[in-house]
Amino acid sequence: MKLLAPLMLAAVLAAPAFVAAQDAKAAAKPYLAKGEAKYTAMCAACHGADGNSGIPANPKLAGQHPQYLVKQLQEFKSGKRANAVMTGFASMLSDEDMKNIGAWLASQKAKPGFAKDKELVLLGEKIYRGGIPDRQIAACAGCHSPNGAGIPAQYPRMSGQHADYTEAQLVAFRDGVRKNSVQMTQVAAKMNDREIKAVSDYIAGLR
Repeated sequence: MKLLAPLMLAAVLAAPAFVAAQDAKAAAKPYLAKGEAKYTAMCAACHGADGNSGIPANPKLAGQHPQYLVKQLQEFKSGKRANAVMTGFASMLSDEDMKNIGAWLASQKAKPGFAKDKELVLLGEKIYRGGIPDRQIAACAGCHSPNGAGIPAQYPRMSGQHADYTEAQLVAFRDGVRKNSVQMTQVAAKMNDREIKAVSDYIAGLR
């Protein structure tokens, strides 16, 4: 009994710390059901019920890296990434909402896209895979991977994205309208309209 008492006391003292650790772990874990509910209420009309937008001007979000999605939502909310519509929606989301939405979208299956211009797509493939060396334009595949899967927490998934959306973002980077990625601004600044259109079309058909 004398030995058992100290052990029982130690267990009692450790219990609050264990509970606190479990609570913190639960709080940090994204809730897919909550993410789906919030997404359905606020995002589905523009980005599709499952994150596969049917509107070429609006990006497909299904299968995107959750860290990237959270970063973009936070930057819309702060104004670092300018877009009147998205800033309005993001301002109504908490960090927890963003995390839950990002996790739910990452769990959705992305639908494949397709390239439209057979002539341009060859130029797009050349730029995506090899860049434009004489103008120091890096290959897109270096960061976004050869199949467009991207690198989690660093570079977004691109495969199958609407060409119209990708083209608009590259132009925005080039023209200084979108300012939340120094790397992309530097790359896009060296590209002309035809090159941007070509690589955007190629990305749409990546699998």
